[in-house]
Order: sequence, then C-alpha cells, then structure tokens
Amino acid sequence: PKASIAEERKAPSFPIRELTYWLDGDKKVTELKEQIMLELERDPLWRVSDHPNLTLAETRERAMKKIRRLADQATSRPLEETMVRMSIISVVDPGFWTRFGVHFGLFFGALQGQASPAQLAYWMEKGAFTMQGVTGCFGMTELGHGSNVAGLETIATFDPNTDEFIVHSPTITATKWWIGGAAHTATHCAVYAQLLVGGKRYGTKTFVVQLRDTQTFELMPGVNIGDLGKKMGRDQIDNGWIRFTHVRIPRSHMLMKHTKVMRSGEVIEPPLAQLAYGALIQGRVSMVGDSANVAKRALTIATRYASVRRQFSDGTPGALESKLIDYPIHQHRLLPLMAQTFAMIFAAREMNTSYMQLMSQLNELGDSKGAAVDAAIKNLKETHATSAGLKAFCTWMCLNIIDQCRQSLGGHGYSAYTGLSQAYSDFAVHCTWEGDNTILTLQ
Repeated sequence: PKASIAEERKAPSFPIRELTYWLDGDKKVTELKEQIMLELERDPLWRVSDHPNLTLAETRERAMKKIRRLADQATSRPLEETMVRMSIISVVDPGFWTRFGVHFGLFFGALQGQASPAQLAYWMEKGAFTMQGVTGCFGMTELGHGSNVAGLETIATFDPNTDEFIVHSPTITATKWWIGGAAHTATHCAVYAQLLVGGKRYGTKTFVVQLRDTQTFELMPGVNIGDLGKKMGRDQIDNGWIRFTHVRIPRSHMLMKHTKVMRSGEVIEPPLAQLAYGALIQGRVSMVGDSANVAKRALTIATRYASVRRQFSDGTPGALESKLIDYPIHQHRLLPLMAQTFAMIFAAREMNTSYMQLMSQLNELGDSKGAAVDAAIKNLKETHATSAGLKAFCTWMCLNIIDQCRQSLGGHGYSAYTGLSQAYSDFAVHCTWEGDNTILTLQ
C-alpha cells in the first residue's frame, strides 16, 4: 500500500505544498495545523481507533477529560491558535467539538452577543470563559418548537415586588429539548423565553438560569432535567430535557444588550430589535466550513483507498491487478465530489468574510440612525439569506459525499473502522440543527 500511494504522489501536475498554503490561507497556518495534528496523533486521549467499541458512558467520560485539557489550552493560548485547533478537532472528533462548542460557541456566544458590557464582565468573573465555576448550555429548542423561535412557550415573568424574573414551563411542549450538556454537566443555561412584563408580551429574550449548584451539582429548586440517551451520532454530548417550575432569577440575569427591563418595570426596546439576530447567524456560517472540512476527510479516505485497492487485470500471468483509481468509472465517481468540495471551501471563505464584515458593522452602529442603520439591516438580511441557503446546500452535499465515499470502498466501507459510517451518523444532524434545511431553503 505505501508503494502504491507513493506512486500516485510522485509526479503531480501542480505544486502540492503551495496549493496547501493557499487553501489554508498562509504557510504559517499550514505549519500550525501540522503541529496540532501531530500533538493529537501522539496523545492517547485523542485516539479514535477504539471509538466504535466504547459504551455511551465511556464516550462521555472521555469527552469530559478532553474538555478539561482543551479548556486550559483555549484560555492560555492565542485565539488564532485555538480557532485552528478547534477546526481540526471538528473533523477528528465532531461529537467532542459539539460538546465543547455548546459552551464556548453557543452559551458564551450568547453572552458576547446579547449581554451588556457590565453583564459580560460579571459572567466572565464568574468563570464563563474559563469554565471554572460556570459550564453553560443553550436552551432554545423546545419539545413543541424548533425553527419557530417566536413560538417558544417558556415564559419569563417580571415580578416587580422582588426585582426578579420567574422562569416557567407552562406546558409539556414548553420543555426544553435536545439541550446539549444539560443532562449531566451544565451548571447554567442561556434560556430563550417569552418576556412578560405587566401582563404584556415582548417577544423571545435570553435569560441566564442556574441549573445546578456549582459545588454539589445538585439541581436547583424548580429545575427538572432528564437524559435523552443514545443518539444517531455525537454521543460525546449529553443532550437532555429541562423543565422549569417557577424558577426565580435576578432581573440582571436577563441579557440586556438590546432590550432592557428597568427596576420600575419599564421595558426599553431597541429601535430595531432584529439587529440582535446577527449573533445567531454564526452557527450556520461555521457549518458551511465544517461541511467542506468533513467532505475533505471523507474524500481523503476514499481516494487513498482507491490508490491502493486493486481489482482485475488484463489476464497476463503474474501481472498486478489494476488500481481502482485508474478506472475512469471510479474517477468519475470521486472527482466530481472533489470539485464540489473545493467549491464549498471557497464558499465558506467568502461566507465567513461576509459574516465578519456584518458583525463589525453591527458593533459600530452604537446609537446610529438613518442611513447607517438601513445599510446594516440590508446587510443583515443578505447575510441571513446567504448563510441559510449555503448551510442547507452544503450540509446536504457533504452528507451525500460521505455516503458516496463509503460506497466507493465496496464491502470494506461497511466497517465502522473506516470512520465513514460514524462520520455519516455524526454529520447527519447538520441537516436539522441551526434550522431545518428544507425551511432554510425558503429564506
């Protein structure tokens, strides 16, 4: 096999290293990726060869060990290095990436995007960034509502007598569902609930609710949590359900970067509430790049296999059988998928640039009015529609690429140890979360 691979690599028609630098964006990024890959390869904690044999409990236990190690690295190393590390881990161990990303991407992301500066400083001091004292989850989806965020049933009622909100699940369908990290590990939750002040509803807002005592891990009064158990994939994360029964939280635990509730009960809403939506686009943007990366991994496995697997010969006694990669029909099977993957790489790069420009534009708005706000809204709508469409298109495309690569391995593709069956199971959820693909195509 090594000789067959070397034979395919010996005379490329283009400079491989230069193309790698260009795809990664910079020579230094490539070298950093290779350094991180070597670290992961040599660290027993990141081995993947035994994944198919682990129980649900063992899978989750190993994920928690990884979280502790990566949390230390994430808070002590430069942000750029951490981002590169996470992009690699999302391919190596997507279930763990989700577990880690629920806190840093979703929970902490909600704080960054929706908390006032004073509130963000408060939660940073509590340990929200270092995961020392605060481990967060993201409570948007309910049993009865997923894509329809405006229809969420959880209620947060302001009590002016105590200066508190009362968070309550009034119905079974108001139960928070599929909440990653909730079943066993999260201490706090960014809960999306209907704001109710003085009998009037003000729409869905975000509230930080403590789920567990940070010392004993006992559930807080009024909080009920259950484990949703084994899933199709990504078992590294402990998805659970949450029900709230008249849980009281301080008024300051409502994130008030945009809408504010004063001590008097006065509600101050931003001129354009939809600007708060910008922070929620990030998940879809990242999934475009994730689709490209996972497709690259699947195609790498399939192409390498095709370069060493031999089938049939011309009948000459003693002659080697032909490699799969030399058959035009097999090339036709894989090369179009490779072209699609390159297209996703470029689309992800443009999508990320557009998103960063949007967030910069929104952060610079301040109290601006008029043309600046109009331009921001126009850009927000464009970025929303583009990210929604690309998320749907690319995740569907990647899922197909994984399965086509699996089929190209013949009978060997059915083995769990190829990594492709698990990749399919892990990636399939991308077509559902952060917005059902069919709904997103309508945006």
